[in-house]
Amino acid sequence: MAWYHTYFKGLPQRAWKLNQDEEYTDYEVDFLRDVLEITPDSKVLDVLAGYGRHAVPLATDGTALTCIDISQEYCEELQTTAGRGQLPIEVVCADVLNYALPAGQFDAAYCFGNSFSFFPRTEMQQFISQIASALKPGAHAAIHTENLAESILPNFQARNWMPVQDDIIYLAENEYRAEGGYIEAEQTFISGSEKVTHHVRQHIYTLGELTYMFEQAGLLVVGTFSNLEADPFQLGDEQLYLVARKQ
Repeated sequence: MAWYHTYFKGLPQRAWKLNQDEEYTDYEVDFLRDVLEITPDSKVLDVLAGYGRHAVPLATDGTALTCIDISQEYCEELQTTAGRGQLPIEVVCADVLNYALPAGQFDAAYCFGNSFSFFPRTEMQQFISQIASALKPGAHAAIHTENLAESILPNFQARNWMPVQDDIIYLAENEYRAEGGYIEAEQTFISGSEKVTHHVRQHIYTLGELTYMFEQAGLLVVGTFSNLEADPFQLGDEQLYLVARKQ
């Protein structure tokens, strides 16, 4: 069983949510509306949706969202939020690699939140192809990642730590395995007397690799940006926003 099947619950999940910036999320939602050409009539796929921090504001405008995530806790939270607000959100709690997305049904798709490093190369190609198959011709897809090789490797950190809000400390020990193109990490979360440790494998891709995989799936990369102002991505930039169009 892959690490991400059991990671997103309890303390790590709470730390991830507390570390999100609501104002920045609003900017990302505006970015998605723009680059994906989302309208209130659009049908949009949110892959690895988490608790719906992008989906909920999009659905508030009337856009229909299908959100898929593997975390039972996140799915239940999003289902509750959608029900409370009577939002047009369908929540699917499943491993996306084992879930048959409806073909050619969506006007747009996105995978945000730095989730685009969970899968090794064969599964990553499958993942991208599943997203492509779910899109209508001419529809756009967007991804966000901070784990691109051009971002991680120039300033690779073997150890790092950070406080999360007031009561959680995050620590990580990282080892880059060049032969496999991935980082093996031991991540520890501490809050008071509670301590949770996970062993995580993040697969590191070059921008060239991702572009090739998207093209193999029938998605033409039309933009690679380092920020929400759409500045072109360059070596050493900390994050990538990639936009592609289905052929």
